[in-house]
Amino acid sequence: MPPLMVGFDLDMTLVDSRPGIAAAYRALTARTGVPVDAELAVSRLGPPLRTEIAHWFPPEQVDEAVTAYRELYPAYAITPTVPMPGAEAAIEAVHARGGRVMVVTSKLGRLAKLHLDHLGLAVDELAGDLFAEEKATALREHGATLYVGDHVADMAAAQAAGIRGVGVATGPCARDELSAAGAHVVLDDLTGFPAALDRIIGLALEG
Repeated sequence: MPPLMVGFDLDMTLVDSRPGIAAAYRALTARTGVPVDAELAVSRLGPPLRTEIAHWFPPEQVDEAVTAYRELYPAYAITPTVPMPGAEAAIEAVHARGGRVMVVTSKLGRLAKLHLDHLGLAVDELAGDLFAEEKATALREHGATLYVGDHVADMAAAQAAGIRGVGVATGPCARDELSAAGAHVVLDDLTGFPAALDRIIGLALEG
């Protein structure tokens, strides 16, 4: 069996960033005067920021709004964000089994690192600004064994990388959607991850 490397998505997989992201969107509205429904925006986290911004701003203003949001993000989004249930234990489970952990996220790497540092989540590698099949490049580069995420696009990333996808039904996608997208297993949340990891390792050793 190759060395264990587990990739995790960030938003709504490892961290509940909804309160912070909502605050950043409200600050964006205050700065630009363009109304953004922050609660609606955070109900569909996963796709790149530009996708969400395009719902609220005309095309010619999207670039400027993305830049403004990212300027506001550190002040508004980091402190309110909390770990998802089982996140710390999931990372510890990988390390306890001699493995390494990487985060692969659509969020900019420097902003993702602010979250990880603030919450003390000890990951070994970080790749940002990647979505869906784009994530497969980083997963392959670092020899990921499996990828854990809350979105159907995360399962697409795992399939594109040729590895098992583990779905967690803690984000916008339901269990059946994650299964249909190719998840090897779907968990209610990360509290079930250590046991699932042992099962997956056992299957790999048998194979």
